[in-house]
Amino acid sequence: MEYKSFLIKYAEIGTKGKNRYVFEDILCKNIRSAMKRIEGKFLVRKEYGRIFVDCLEEYDFDEAVEALQHVFGIVGICPVLVVPNQPWDELKEQVVEFVRENYEDCHFTFKVNCRRVNKEYPMHSMEVSREAGAVLLDAFPELKVDVHHPDVMVNVEVRNEIYVYSQIIPGAGGMPVGTNGSAMLLLSGGIDSPVASYMIAKRGVQLEMIHFASPPYTSQRAEQKVHSLLRQVAKYSGRIMLFVVPFTEIQELIKDNCPEEVFTLIMRRMMMRISQEIAIKEGCQALITGESVGQVASQTMPAIACTDAVTSMPVFRPLIGMDKDEVIAISRKIETFDISIQPYEDCCTVFTPKHPRTHPTIAGVEKAERGTEWDEPIKRAVEGTKVTVIKAFSKGE
Repeated sequence: MEYKSFLIKYAEIGTKGKNRYVFEDILCKNIRSAMKRIEGKFLVRKEYGRIFVDCLEEYDFDEAVEALQHVFGIVGICPVLVVPNQPWDELKEQVVEFVRENYEDCHFTFKVNCRRVNKEYPMHSMEVSREAGAVLLDAFPELKVDVHHPDVMVNVEVRNEIYVYSQIIPGAGGMPVGTNGSAMLLLSGGIDSPVASYMIAKRGVQLEMIHFASPPYTSQRAEQKVHSLLRQVAKYSGRIMLFVVPFTEIQELIKDNCPEEVFTLIMRRMMMRISQEIAIKEGCQALITGESVGQVASQTMPAIACTDAVTSMPVFRPLIGMDKDEVIAISRKIETFDISIQPYEDCCTVFTPKHPRTHPTIAGVEKAERGTEWDEPIKRAVEGTKVTVIKAFSKGE
């Protein structure tokens, strides 16, 4: 069967009461943006409790479904047969034809579920369900009814038009991006931070990214790798503003003036100071990192406390309780893993101490920073930041 429409289901948005329309509008906007990346012309519209994507010209079904599966806020994608609002005697033939075209072998159990939104339709929901079930049993004797655990649920929604569907393709879930503010995420070229990007975007947060480059210690290929990662993340998050900060001067200051065992801690404190300054200018409400407790020396609880001591805005860590296998599983799912493991180092691996301090104190780290002028180098780093807009991969790339 060639489907001309998709019925879009959402979950959390339905709990938003009088503000639900705001979330629906943002979800519709995000769907339109996602569908622009594929060939075809699509109309996105909403009715009470539902969003529809109408396919107005030839399109690739699999590409359309894949694009919709990257939109946060969608929990179900239903290819629907759309028929004009018509009397039951005419509608029942459409229901039979729907099952015939979608199921070659009808040896399964089924249930018909009708939702009558249009209260002017002459039959009630229970009547439509009962009559449709009887018609299907007459047309396909091998079918059996199971009202509790059916193999196939045949759904009939009576609105201004009538929608028949049985397949619900899982969506990405979460909340529509743009409904829960914006945040600045510290992005390395590794496995963790792209996964953190995906997880925080899933909660509706609009992402901006900051990356620290240290030429000549890091190469142009490392920055290109970051662009590739973000184009993959942008399939879910939408367009991303990337801020690339020149960090060489500050890292060399750390190397020349600070004890080796706290190199990484001081480096991360400087990153947080710069990130917060740029985040405030951009109107972000939080910083995001890809850290998890105890994964490396700079991610012990005392080390994290030392890092956060230089910030005044909230710092969220979506991966904080996850182990590496869990993170890798998500990175494979969102197709960033193969990019992340490319052998182009980021600045976090520059001047790594042999024996990093795992239980530092804030007072101790602050003492190690004294005697070095940081404000002017930080100012120069902020002023030298390069800004790029990253968009998702398009068809054919």
